[in-house]
Amino acid sequence: MRQSVADPEVRAITVDDISAALTDGLRDFKAAPTFGLLVGLVYALGGNLLFWVAASFDLVFLAYPLAAGFALIAPFAAVGIYEVSRRIEKGESLSLVELVGAVPPHARRELSYMALVTLFGMIVWIYAAGFTYALFFGIRPLPADDIVSMIVSTPRGVFFLVTGNLLGAVLATSIFSVSVVAYPMLLDRDVDFVTAMIASIRAVLANPLVMIGWGIFIATMLLIALIPMFLGLVVILPWLGHATWHLYRRAVVPA
Repeated sequence: MRQSVADPEVRAITVDDISAALTDGLRDFKAAPTFGLLVGLVYALGGNLLFWVAASFDLVFLAYPLAAGFALIAPFAAVGIYEVSRRIEKGESLSLVELVGAVPPHARRELSYMALVTLFGMIVWIYAAGFTYALFFGIRPLPADDIVSMIVSTPRGVFFLVTGNLLGAVLATSIFSVSVVAYPMLLDRDVDFVTAMIASIRAVLANPLVMIGWGIFIATMLLIALIPMFLGLVVILPWLGHATWHLYRRAVVPA
């Protein structure tokens, strides 16, 4: 039987709520750092692997969209971190063994569907980046130095950069809107992924400036964390994951 028959109710939040969520997220991270650090390390290793694959196939032009796309799949990567915050909130055990199998069956099913939605968005993101590149520079991959030189020194390169970033912003906003509340909600409540996505969109529409600001902050922090060989993700990802759980708690009325 589902915990909540009615649609989840969202509420207004402010910048103060974001600040409080970040503070609470840091507190949770300090209270149980091991699991978060492990998740962050796996995520960092995955990022290095993707970058190596792109470089091996002379697809260096995809390095930037791949790095930026990491911000899109971060909510899925942080599901286990949400569970840590949920357990801290309820005073439950934080055993690593229990955490690995803690997600209930209904949540696993709906989270897998939600992951497919995010994966589809990521694929569209990469294809859009490749199409935009081909539109401006042709289908032949160019050396990274040549791409950078054209972007900073030619009108075509500047137009490419502007077009790519505008298209990326639209796609990123769409993916962010359907997922920012959906992932923690699917872990917290017995609802289907469509209901969770609709609630996420409603939360964004109810707080557009605050939520967009939150999305920009997440993307900025994750991009900064990518610079030293993705290693910054080891710390940044779990902190933002815990903070996202607390922002969800503030943006959605408890069942």
